Amino acid sequence: MSYAPVALFVYKRLDHVKKTIESLKRAEMSDMTELFIFSDGSKNIEDAEQVNDVREYIQAIDGFLKVIITKRDSNYGLSRSIVEGVSEVLSKYGKIVVLEDDLVVSKYFLKFMNSALDLYKDNDEVISIHGYVYPADGEYPETFFLRGADCWGWATWDRGWRHYNPDGKYLLQQLYNRKLHKVFDFDCTYPYMRMLRNQVKGKNDSWAVRWYASAFLANKLTLYPGISLVKNIGNDESGSHSKKTNIYDVELISKDINVEKLNFTQSVAARNLFKKYFKRNIWLRLKSYFTLKLWMAND
Repeated sequence: MSYAPVALFVYKRLDHVKKTIESLKRAEMSDMTELFIFSDGSKNIEDAEQVNDVREYIQAIDGFLKVIITKRDSNYGLSRSIVEGVSEVLSKYGKIVVLEDDLVVSKYFLKFMNSALDLYKDNDEVISIHGYVYPADGEYPETFFLRGADCWGWATWDRGWRHYNPDGKYLLQQLYNRKLHKVFDFDCTYPYMRMLRNQVKGKNDSWAVRWYASAFLANKLTLYPGISLVKNIGNDESGSHSKKTNIYDVELISKDINVEKLNFTQSVAARNLFKKYFKRNIWLRLKSYFTLKLWMAND
């Protein structure tokens, strides 16, 4: 097995970066993994000192096969930084594991990602591997497929990333034309269509919703673990226009996952658990959304 390089995207949150790096260093196979770190340039003078603190820290990172750092001279923003960084690494290596600076990973994260990348490398039905699963009320299969793609600790191949379409307007129109908008929203339990509409209107610059839509329209599958290998520690008001919430908190898996080839169909049971989770938290999301809108209006 050849090990996929990891691309890590960082900005100004030093404490989060440290936790992400330390968890990644503890993961099995880290010492055999090349780590590419993309450090975005500061948006303004106020952010410059924090960006420099992060850059000073990442310059001294060890514990990996190799550490390659790219320091952006200007502020790309997360969307452009990820799209260009992922494309760059894939052009050289053909496969990649992708993390952002607020994701803490399990000891078994890299092993799962590499095993799955190797197992499904020749299966075009599978577009990506994902490391996070929602804390649903029920038991997921040990591994399972869902239609689409995801963004909290993921991996793909060059063949999978070729499906990424940055044209949100086209993706939105296709979802409506093919009458897939309700299914895309997990049967109206999560507002992915609203996210995509807002991206088209310029209200957000989400690469993730376009990645999901691109994979979904291509009818591709993403493999998930039954217990999360990733924990998002960024829902603490430290990010741009984000409010504090614990609805995404999970306990990381403390055992290895058996990765075996599955039938190429999405899991109805897992999809229903996602929907159940979305329904359970809809009022909390709405409260957070309108609080955020009020905060932005008064900012």
